[in-house]
Amino acid sequence: MRFPGVARPLAALIAGAYLVEHAAFIARGEWDVQRHLPLHLTDVVTIVSVLALWTGRVRLVELTYFWALTASLQALLTPNLTADTATIFVWTFFIAHGGAIVAAILLVAGRRIVPPAGAVGRVFGATLVVAAAAAAGDLVTGGNYMFLRRKPAHYSLLDLMGPWPVYILAGAALGLALFAALAALAALAAGIPGRRRASPPP
Repeated sequence: MRFPGVARPLAALIAGAYLVEHAAFIARGEWDVQRHLPLHLTDVVTIVSVLALWTGRVRLVELTYFWALTASLQALLTPNLTADTATIFVWTFFIAHGGAIVAAILLVAGRRIVPPAGAVGRVFGATLVVAAAAAAGDLVTGGNYMFLRRKPAHYSLLDLMGPWPVYILAGAALGLALFAALAALAALAAGIPGRRRASPPP
C-alpha cells in the first residue's frame, strides 16, 4: 500500500498547525516559558513526525510510530481543552496530534518503513532523554512539562496510576509495554518478521 504525494503535504499541515498555535498564543499575550516550550512528549513527536514524513528516515519513523500511537493518542483521547478554549486552538490541537497519529500509520503501514530490531530500546531511551530535558525545564521555569511535577488537571490515564511519584514509574512501565506491543504489531502488519530498510522520501 502506497500513498505517493501525501506525506510531505501532511508534514506541511502538521507544521503549519503547530506554528499557528504558537503564533496565536504570542498574539494573545499568553505564551510563556512555563507552558509553551517544546518539552512535552507530544510537542516533540509533532516536530519529529514532520521530519519523518519529509525525509522517510527510519530512525525518525520509529520515534514517530511509538510516540504518536502512545503519547499523541492519549492526548487525543483525553484532550486538555475546555469550553473556553478558543476555536483556533481546538483546530491546531487536533491537527497536530491527529496528524502525528496519521503520520505513524502512513509511514509504517503505508510506506512499510518498519522499525528495525532494537527500536523499542532506542525509543524508550529517547523517551527518558526527553523526560530528563522536561525535568530540567520544570526546575528552571517552574512548569509541569510531561506532568512530572503533578498530574494534569484534566482526566488522563495518570489518574489510574497512583500518587506522585508512583504514577511516573507506572507510566514508564506502561509505555515500555505498549512499545513492545506496537513493535510486534508493526512487524505483523508489514508481513515480515525482521528488518526492512527505509524507502526513499515520499
